[in-house]
Amino acid sequence: MPKHSKRYEEIRKKIDRARFYKIDEALDLVKQTATAKFDETIELHMSTNIDTKRPEQQVRSTIVLPHGTGKTVRVLVFAKGDKAESAKAAGADYVGGDELVEKITNENFTDFDVAIATPDMMKSISRLGKILGPRGLMPSPKSGTVTEDVESAVKEFKMGRVEVRSDKTGCLHVPIGKRSFDTAKLKENLISAYKQIIALRPAGIKGQFIKKIVVTSTMGVGIKLDQADLEAAS
Repeated sequence: MPKHSKRYEEIRKKIDRARFYKIDEALDLVKQTATAKFDETIELHMSTNIDTKRPEQQVRSTIVLPHGTGKTVRVLVFAKGDKAESAKAAGADYVGGDELVEKITNENFTDFDVAIATPDMMKSISRLGKILGPRGLMPSPKSGTVTEDVESAVKEFKMGRVEVRSDKTGCLHVPIGKRSFDTAKLKENLISAYKQIIALRPAGIKGQFIKKIVVTSTMGVGIKLDQADLEAAS
């Protein structure tokens, strides 16, 4: 087993790994233990009852956090003509058509966090699947990144719209802010994220959708949340 740092071991001593914490206490604790020299991201990790062998049970959508994530989101838009101008006006970092496709193909350019495309561009960018797919950057209607309304999409992702996507183990991972956020904003983001994710429950799941929820920071230790407290707050 890998040896943890002294800092990590000190953090572990402050957290009861067997306990399920109330929201306020968990967020206070995660902020106290996020002691890295940078502004750590606060994240939710959710274990679900998704049957990963059934494609129709996979979750892929987006949610909007009331206070954003605290992260500067770099947005690339595949669009032409008026749509490209709308994307630029909305604050997109990179906008283009076939020239952007060539840049990604030839230079393996992936210096962005979100890729949005108008429907008419999907044929041109289909060959980028092998590059963008593994990085979770390929535009998709399910994630709201294939749209005619590129202006709204760019603004929403810039303001705090995030993709929620189940991984190969059926878990969901969602950033809800930064250590520098006050607890009240983190709490509002957490509750909002939970409510929106519950609404994404795929049909056919048996039993409880979300089995366990952990809140942690980038370099921190997982703190288990009392789901009954979270449901009551929702």
